[in-house]
Amino acid sequence: MPEGDTVWQAAKRLHDALAGEVLTLSDFRVPRYATVDLTGRHVLSTVPRGKHLLTRVEGGVTLHTHLRMEGVWKIYGTDERWRGGPAHQIRAVLGTAGRTAVGYRLQVIDLLRTTDEERVVGHLGPDLLGPDWDPDLALTNLLADPARPLGEALLDQRNLAGIGNVYKSELCFLLGTTPWLPVGTLPADRAAKLPGLAQRLLEANRDRAVRRTTGLRNQDLFVYGRAPGPCLRCHTPVRVADQGDGSRSRPTYWCPSCQTGPAPAPGAPRERHERQRRTTPYD
Repeated sequence: MPEGDTVWQAAKRLHDALAGEVLTLSDFRVPRYATVDLTGRHVLSTVPRGKHLLTRVEGGVTLHTHLRMEGVWKIYGTDERWRGGPAHQIRAVLGTAGRTAVGYRLQVIDLLRTTDEERVVGHLGPDLLGPDWDPDLALTNLLADPARPLGEALLDQRNLAGIGNVYKSELCFLLGTTPWLPVGTLPADRAAKLPGLAQRLLEANRDRAVRRTTGLRNQDLFVYGRAPGPCLRCHTPVRVADQGDGSRSRPTYWCPSCQTGPAPAPGAPRERHERQRRTTPYD
């Protein structure tokens, strides 16, 4: 699942390529919209909302897409060969006289009235990279279920929109707590700085090709993807275990020395921590 900074970059590429131009090509390769033709209309903008992309087109129409795990929008010049994957993986194409945007492996495609956008993004909490960012509301949302593990609360887009699995692991490391710590037991000083820290991390990376959270040369991330290598601070082997249930389970990384709080028992990599099952909108 892409992080909010990745989606922000995708929105910028789509906006720069299409906004202000007239569509000369419109092709939706999903049965529901196979007969829809948007050619002749101006593209007004593409904006991100959490992990969602909203491309607004003349006539009050919005194309809503979500990348999920494998989706991507690729931008090509007029005579450039499309190389984002085999043709059968293309789900949507929007083209102008100078650029063509090709959506590969998009698992969510909706065409709706622009006035109805809240129907698909209205459930989201404050957007870490959006104009609606509100750190106080984000913190209130996170603390609304005090018994919930911190990692799960951070991934719930109803609390705050834009955090994915990488930032979840990195934020918990920077706070010195495990992702399984009940969010209500997070010390008040750490809780108070959590929303601002999350926003600064995403904002610092929204224009970067390679995500960095450490500030260290040649070391991009503190814990994510580093197991079983040594922690950059204390050299204890970084651990990884699944957090979440079923299809919502995500590999979670932490340092057992630098981070305090509950965690799965040692000796079972990717062990799923036992907890009450929840249904969580991670998108």
